[in-house]
Amino acid sequence: MYAAEVDSIIHPVSAEYMIETMDRADRSGAALVVFTLRTPGGLIDSTRDIVSHMVAAKTPVAVFVAPSGARAASAGFILTIAADIAAMAPGTHIGAAHPVAGGGEKIDETMAKKAAEDVAAYARTLARNRHRNATLAAQAVTESRAFTEHEALEAAPPLVDLIAADMSDLLKKLDGRTVIRFDGTRITLKTANAHRVAVTMSARQRVLSAVAHPNIAYLLLSLGTLGLTIELWSPGAVLPGVAGGVCLLLAFFALQMLPVNYAGLLLILFGLMLFALEIKVTSYGLLTIGGLASLIFGSMILMNSSAPELQVSLRVVLPVVLGFSGIAMFLVRLGVAAQRRPAVTGAVAMIGEAGRALTTIAPGRTGRVATHGEIWQATSAESIPEGARVRVTQVEGLRLTVRKE
Repeated sequence: MYAAEVDSIIHPVSAEYMIETMDRADRSGAALVVFTLRTPGGLIDSTRDIVSHMVAAKTPVAVFVAPSGARAASAGFILTIAADIAAMAPGTHIGAAHPVAGGGEKIDETMAKKAAEDVAAYARTLARNRHRNATLAAQAVTESRAFTEHEALEAAPPLVDLIAADMSDLLKKLDGRTVIRFDGTRITLKTANAHRVAVTMSARQRVLSAVAHPNIAYLLLSLGTLGLTIELWSPGAVLPGVAGGVCLLLAFFALQMLPVNYAGLLLILFGLMLFALEIKVTSYGLLTIGGLASLIFGSMILMNSSAPELQVSLRVVLPVVLGFSGIAMFLVRLGVAAQRRPAVTGAVAMIGEAGRALTTIAPGRTGRVATHGEIWQATSAESIPEGARVRVTQVEGLRLTVRKE
């Protein structure tokens, strides 16, 4: 038998992993495939792909919601009732499969009802063909009902087939059990001394599955924007631009598989843009304050889901917001300090420079002074003797106005 664990959101990566496992089991002529499932839900398209392979697979498929304390909600509920064998560990629950808009957009009541009825009909037909409770399966979708392991098993007809403490207990209880496949054929399982083949995700699948997590996607989005912003500050740095581009592409890959609220995404991008503008525009912190507010509110509403697993954690949001705020405030301080510094180049930089009179300068007459390492023509409103210390008060073309020090 083949055993695989699915501990993630149901998305294209996890769908690919489950489908590959079923294909491997079919090629090797395995007696059973067991998916240990714990998930908050996921994408209905990926769920349909998995179910289609379950129905067509030569090898019977068991979905085991475990360990204790786990759940198979939303898309996980559909996978559970679609399997040849549905099992649950003590202290687990399934259900709450009402569909939500994946892009975070608001949908009207009619469209929401149509979406719910479509998924409800899908759940009913799967449950009926698996000889499970079609009414409760539909209620899990239309009424967001959830069921404990005992409620699911004791329903008439039941939603699941058995309760097992762990994998060993599950295989023991399945030994000698007759399974009715989706096409009506019957298979008697022999699992008492079955050799277990553990199937794990490939390195590529693990990376992509990890990326498709709300917290990771949020960090990649923030770091990607920061990298591109640094590249704009310092053209030619190369590394920040390349790293930022990679992070943004990975973030967009993850966000397309998550229930993203695009208003939140736009608020985050707008906030990061305000931080970048603070460096070019002298706003004395106003742009930073606006960027901070936009980043906080955007982060709070980024994920359009009530499930904690599908939301960005506050413990991730706060360090990111504080980090960007610290960078922006530091740059604001540097900008304000630069504004207050006296000019060091050009004619304006000459004002206030000290020098020495090389000739006597009578009021209204022109003389010469040495200042700034150069000899200049100079006038003064007062009489200045030769050799006296002077200070530049005005610059007019190539002539200075000075006063006696």
